[in-house]
Amino acid sequence: MYSSITTRNIAITAVTSAIYAPKKPLSPFAKFRQLDRQNSASLSPSPVKSPATEFRFKFTEPTVRDNAAQIKERLLAWCRSKTKEYENVQLDNFSTSWNNGLAFCALIHHFRPDAFDYNALRPENRRKNFELAFTKADEVAGIAPLLDVEDMVMMQRPDWKCVFTYVQSIYRRFKDED
Repeated sequence: MYSSITTRNIAITAVTSAIYAPKKPLSPFAKFRQLDRQNSASLSPSPVKSPATEFRFKFTEPTVRDNAAQIKERLLAWCRSKTKEYENVQLDNFSTSWNNGLAFCALIHHFRPDAFDYNALRPENRRKNFELAFTKADEVAGIAPLLDVEDMVMMQRPDWKCVFTYVQSIYRRFKDED
């Protein structure tokens, strides 16, 4: 009995300190990683049972799981169709295929060719490519910059969920224009 009370007190202390701790602003990638860690933690067995840890979000239904994979593949196919004529862009996934910024630039350029000169861009100028893509997407299309340039430059293998989310916003904006 004593150990369950101690465990409960520790859990309450941890929750209380997490709620009342001063919050620093997080970059979009840091927020995604935090949510991913929380999801992973909630899927592992926990010695402390609480209503928050009993709920587990997981695609266990085969049709739902398969549909999620189809949506991901359809979005990637849409991106390929819009960027197939662009040099230095080969879209195989939502991670490394987007790590130099050119795929984002090509997508924006496809729909707004007057916004910038795509042919002047180089794969080795990653920071410039990301800055241009995210700035132009916001300026000429009203697409919020969900990704952080610093995070993208820092990572050779961006988190596919972050890239996927941003590409979805590009798709939603332009899906009816072509």
